Amino acid sequence: MFLTSGTAHLTHPEIFTSIVPPQLGHADLLVAVSGVAELAGGIGLLVPATRSAAAIGLIVLLVAVWPANIYMAIAADHFTTVAPAWVIWLRVPLQLLLIWWVAAARRA
Repeated sequence: MFLTSGTAHLTHPEIFTSIVPPQLGHADLLVAVSGVAELAGGIGLLVPATRSAAAIGLIVLLVAVWPANIYMAIAADHFTTVAPAWVIWLRVPLQLLLIWWVAAARRA
């Protein structure tokens, strides 16, 4: 999942720059950095020697990008071409499940 998403951040950044809260600024940079972090974390999860560090990094990343998911949900009417509002709102609590999943992978 992280390899796919990280790649998408770099190959189709316009999808992700649109959901960066405007008050953060530097949307292009933030999307690129988060994409590279997702790729590094995804690869790191695959290597037993780096799995724990990669999981910690991904958990930090998932918490760091949560504001974008919340912003997108609050402004769901601006993202109707991306997904229906209920799907966008579902993404907010889904972040907790992703954090749990990464933490579980850390222990695997």
